[in-house]
Amino acid sequence: MKFKKVLKIASIVCLALVVVVTSIIGTACGGSTDTDKTVKVGFSICYTGVAAEKGRPMGDAKLDCIKYINEELGGVNGYEIEVIWRDNQYDASKAATIINELMDADTLMFTTNSSAMMTASAEIANRQAFPGFAVFSTPALTNPPQHIYAQMPDYGDDWAAFANYFLENIWAGTGKPKMALHLLNNSTGAGAKAAAEALADDLGIEIVSIEEHDATTISEIDSITRIMAQEPDILYISSTPQPTSIIIQNAVEKGLYPGVTIGCGHASFTSVLVELAGADAEGVYGVFPTVNWDDSAPAMAKMTEYCQEYHPEHYGNMDYITSWAEGLIVAEILRLALENAGIDNLTPQIVEEQGFKKLDNFDVGGLHGPVSYTPGDNRLAKSVRVFQVQDGEIVPITGWVEAPKIPYQFD
Repeated sequence: MKFKKVLKIASIVCLALVVVVTSIIGTACGGSTDTDKTVKVGFSICYTGVAAEKGRPMGDAKLDCIKYINEELGGVNGYEIEVIWRDNQYDASKAATIINELMDADTLMFTTNSSAMMTASAEIANRQAFPGFAVFSTPALTNPPQHIYAQMPDYGDDWAAFANYFLENIWAGTGKPKMALHLLNNSTGAGAKAAAEALADDLGIEIVSIEEHDATTISEIDSITRIMAQEPDILYISSTPQPTSIIIQNAVEKGLYPGVTIGCGHASFTSVLVELAGADAEGVYGVFPTVNWDDSAPAMAKMTEYCQEYHPEHYGNMDYITSWAEGLIVAEILRLALENAGIDNLTPQIVEEQGFKKLDNFDVGGLHGPVSYTPGDNRLAKSVRVFQVQDGEIVPITGWVEAPKIPYQFD
């Protein structure tokens, strides 16, 4: 019995050795094929924390889109996209840690939802020539252009588009209209401020007040009171949905609105804002760089199918649209890099040179403007539209407006 037991153990050991040797020989002789490889990308997502009302629909959308690409389209040029993602909790220190984790995991590129989280990541990424793009961006990330890109027009472009719309379609007074700025105290607000500083005088707008708030604010009555003392014609808000809703509600409570015109940057202007602000949001204007859910676009049907099947709670939220488009752009960057360099040559630097910088009029199924790399301008799409809340719905009131490059003077 002992002899049989020893023989059985020996047989198992021998079998294991055969498997190992066969595996080694197979690998050496080309038994492992390119189809076993994946192309890795990194996603830094604010799934939780004070900006989760934006981060969760955006995170779900990009993961849904990659699922669609892998399972229905067979990946990119036959290679599956492998996603390494982390929740940055809208915390700058966590975002900085995550960027190192994504590089250590051998991802080829990365994205962030927000300008704030990209700002926390950009210094490390630029130093290591690790390319990435922010879905929502701010001018300082791409000026001067390095290794960080903006998926769409940035918060400075929002301000310029709204300012021009106001002057051409709303302003009926004499002299310069007076504008107050209410800005989130991070890159979301800084981008609008930078554009106002660069363009307000040339456009003929007087900036009479600049107030800041944080993402966790629960009351802006004091700041609204200070703004009212300046008798503005326009209140422009560059923030996220929760604090923007509080500012609008406080403006109504104090009697500032209706009366002044309120305009919002695209970080806040989604269905979540309308839900939070309720009837007080009626008539508020906003800029957004994508189509609406009711618009006709080639990519709308597939995106809607996935949203309703996997995350129906996000249906109607335009943040989902931004990141479904993000997934399509990630796939196109990888496709170009694979075609131009081959799977065995891919590095982050090759992906930037042969992927990012080869983007040329890529159509994201009509979800937003065409995507192209222009030397000296790291914004990949450059078109926005102006919307207004009408009868509780966000309605487009302009066609696509091209966002020309603003001559910023950053130190």
